[in-house]
Amino acid sequence: MDIQQVVIDLFEGFGMTVAIFFATLAVALPLGLLFAFLQKCKFKPIKYLMDAFIWIIRGTPLMLQIIVVYYVPGLLDWGFSIREEFIAVLIAFSINYACYFSVIFKGGMDAVPKGQYEACQVLGMTKSQAFIKVAWPQIYKNILPPMSNEIITLVKDTSLARIIGLAELIFAGQDFLNKGYLAPFFATALFYLAFVGILSILFAKLEKRTNRYR
Repeated sequence: MDIQQVVIDLFEGFGMTVAIFFATLAVALPLGLLFAFLQKCKFKPIKYLMDAFIWIIRGTPLMLQIIVVYYVPGLLDWGFSIREEFIAVLIAFSINYACYFSVIFKGGMDAVPKGQYEACQVLGMTKSQAFIKVAWPQIYKNILPPMSNEIITLVKDTSLARIIGLAELIFAGQDFLNKGYLAPFFATALFYLAFVGILSILFAKLEKRTNRYR
């Protein structure tokens, strides 16, 4: 077994894992906030449609959603297909996590008393100003713990990308396992532990900083 090649392949796989992680967050966080606003929409058809969509996404496995995004458009002859594995994974992950994030965002919004919004209107603030300057700091404090849990879960869920052949970390480790080498496969755990450890420390510091002002 070529140790140098093992290290190179594992780091390449880890690089893809990191790319999936950050690309998903970049899309899912703002999309989740949009979904949360749609859930609170006063126009009932939009609200009910959004509620149903989130219920479906949260109630089905992420692996199934990846397969659907990657294979179904081509099978149904819609005139296009998503044959780029990374794009398919990004779409599936972003929609899935946006739905989970939206529930967290909505919970944080609901925790802000309506009287504060009314007070902002009395002071002449617009709705956007009231949200950014008054509501958001409170929402941020409330959503940070559950959001950190979901983000850490995302690190481990990136391993599902291998189902359509995307060469992320577990895919690289499994390739060595198929060749009869156990050590490289189990070494992938060290990468996940290091990544999750760094995120855990970061979120702990953020929570400590927000707790200062409670």
